[in-house]
Amino acid sequence: MTPSTDFSRVRRPAWASRNYGLLTAAAFVTNLGSNGALIAAAFAVLEAGGDSGDVGLVAAARTLPLVVFLLIGGAVADRLPRHRVMVAANTLNCLSQGAFAVLVLAGEPRLWQMMLLTALGGTGHAFFSPAAEGMLLSSVSGEQAGRAFAVFRMAMQGAALGGAALGGAMVAAVGPGWVLAADALAFAVAGSLRAFLDVGHIPVRAPGAGMLADLRDGWREVAGRPWLWGVVVQFSVANAVLGAADAVYGPLVARDDLGGAGPWGVALGFFGAGTVVGALLMTRWRPHRLLFVGILCVFPMALPSAALAVPVSVPLLCTAMFVAGATVEVFGVSWMTALHQEIPEDKLSRVSAYDWFGSVALMPLAAALAGPAESAFGRSAALWGCSGLIAAVTAAVLCVPDVRNLRRSTKQVAQIAVTDSADAERPVGGLG
Repeated sequence: MTPSTDFSRVRRPAWASRNYGLLTAAAFVTNLGSNGALIAAAFAVLEAGGDSGDVGLVAAARTLPLVVFLLIGGAVADRLPRHRVMVAANTLNCLSQGAFAVLVLAGEPRLWQMMLLTALGGTGHAFFSPAAEGMLLSSVSGEQAGRAFAVFRMAMQGAALGGAALGGAMVAAVGPGWVLAADALAFAVAGSLRAFLDVGHIPVRAPGAGMLADLRDGWREVAGRPWLWGVVVQFSVANAVLGAADAVYGPLVARDDLGGAGPWGVALGFFGAGTVVGALLMTRWRPHRLLFVGILCVFPMALPSAALAVPVSVPLLCTAMFVAGATVEVFGVSWMTALHQEIPEDKLSRVSAYDWFGSVALMPLAAALAGPAESAFGRSAALWGCSGLIAAVTAAVLCVPDVRNLRRSTKQVAQIAVTDSADAERPVGGLG
């Protein structure tokens, strides 16, 4: 074996297939651009003369098509080659963000135009997410799958943290239009990378009986696994109330009690740093009872809402945010490992779509009810309610026996040697 071959093996471990490398690089690029673009979009609305209500409308315009089209996107991704769905979605995102940037740079964008272009971006995301998760889950194999998912998530969270900081600085320096243009370029680069994905290792899918039949088949896959639908329901509630606390109550508490937007931005940065540390931990830790450990690590998600309810000092809030970010990442890696281990490859995208749908379905409702809840009960009581709901649904899902008993597979999986001609490894199918 030549020294150059040894060096290539050091650079890319056996569990990091060519597809995995492309997916990780593309996800890093898009997360870097998209997290900056979220800040830029809000400031674009404000600079055009809009108020906080208009910012909410633009945000809702992105969320609504995401909820509407997610399940269809999952069925499409299991019916068509996933990499083509991903590239098509990236193209739509690139064009919509590019048009948004042109409108902002030209001056005087109208609210309906910004809502329309943001809705197109949400539509692309609805088709992209199930295809991307299915592609990622099928790109790794063997006992090191958990480590692969941890490294992937560490790259994503690091890009999200850096993208938010870089986006905020660029908005201040050059304005939101150029940040949106950079995001459009990021989608173009990521789509180009994803076009080189190899799907030759994925068996050709026989034509289904139709879209509705595919959706029913995906639902049966979810409904037949209590651990799966139990966790989906749990995060439907947890994500909704956490989103309301972060998006609505957090800025208000920061304004009234913590000294303004600066300390709140620092606290959010500590949450992002926690997710990176949590993902780094999971590159080494392989808990045997992966879902039980993962769900236990969801309880600290209740800490930030409780800290805001008091409210505590900025250092204590940052500590709570950091712990919540680190522990929820332990859950995230455990969850991806469980899906990879238990779900058949040909149903991965449909199951991922139901998972995504559950994660976002209640978020618009929770955001809409946050104001009335504060008026009725007071801000502190509303935040304690958010914290209590997260703890309650997490405790409830631990009552599901399959959640407590699902264990990491010890089955030895035949590994395909990583050679120049066999970069894409054979995926592991479902255990059932």
